[in-house]
Amino acid sequence: MVSLLLSALVLAGVGYVTFDADAFRRLIQHLRPGLLAAAVAVAVARIGIGGWRLSQVSEGRLSIWSGTRGQLAWDFFSSVTPSVVGGGPVAAFYVARDEDIAVGESAALMFFCILLDQLWFLVAIPLLVVATVTIDLMPDAAGAVGMWSLLAYFGGLLVWAGLYAYATLVRPRLLVEVTDWCFRWRYLRRFRETVMPEMRSYFRRARHLGSRAPAFYAYGFALTALTWLARYALVFFIVRSVHAADGLLLFARSAAMMLVGLIMPTPGGSGGLEGLYALFIGPLMPDALVAPTLLTWRLLGYYLFIALGAYLFLHQLRRIRAGESPTE
Repeated sequence: MVSLLLSALVLAGVGYVTFDADAFRRLIQHLRPGLLAAAVAVAVARIGIGGWRLSQVSEGRLSIWSGTRGQLAWDFFSSVTPSVVGGGPVAAFYVARDEDIAVGESAALMFFCILLDQLWFLVAIPLLVVATVTIDLMPDAAGAVGMWSLLAYFGGLLVWAGLYAYATLVRPRLLVEVTDWCFRWRYLRRFRETVMPEMRSYFRRARHLGSRAPAFYAYGFALTALTWLARYALVFFIVRSVHAADGLLLFARSAAMMLVGLIMPTPGGSGGLEGLYALFIGPLMPDALVAPTLLTWRLLGYYLFIALGAYLFLHQLRRIRAGESPTE
């Protein structure tokens, strides 16, 4: 609820500052419904591709449909937890209950998908840095300081992605050792016998995933790339459906905006992402279109996932209370 309120407040503020009803009516006459339909299509495709990726990473342990439910749960928890936390670790519990598998095993699948995301960042960030040579990736309003800050942030994100890849692929036992150390503390010791079997299950699954052939990684990375490209394309199609903005610049700024949004401390980046949209994407279109396109983007890329994820989560809670088995 807090995340929705923050999002709505910032959206209302952007609308108050930029929206002009008369100008909007004139501009909307140039609406291209085909591109708006493409925006809806990529929003839906992103869910399916995410489910496909979870199914592929699980090596068939999850069906595409159950993987899609897991992806929706992941997106839902990402929308109600701070962006810096993400929804993957919490969604692991949903997947474990939904498919009746060990929490440690589902956590390993989620952490491996997060690893694939980090590998995507290792590719996307250098491309964006190179792109700054030919395009104005950072808006003029941010100035030179903003550009250097963005590059420094990209550098830090690259270092984090590298460390995460090392801990997941080379030293999966590291997380087990840290967890074991934490649960030896006096106030956590009573939970140790419950937690450590799950962590050992996580380690076995993580070690298995780390030993897979290069083709396995290539397949997972390709699906990961498609999920992120779908995120960027959503902004692209929404804006281009009402205004002929520079396509390359629009796509690049969409990618940069979402990378910066990863460090937002609010649930789902609410409030912050709306502000980043106004900063990165707003200058590429007439002011009267900023609030309507922002609203459309958040409806298809945020509110939709909250609604679908909340339905799945509440359905699972009702099933647990009714005493049904996870597979029913």
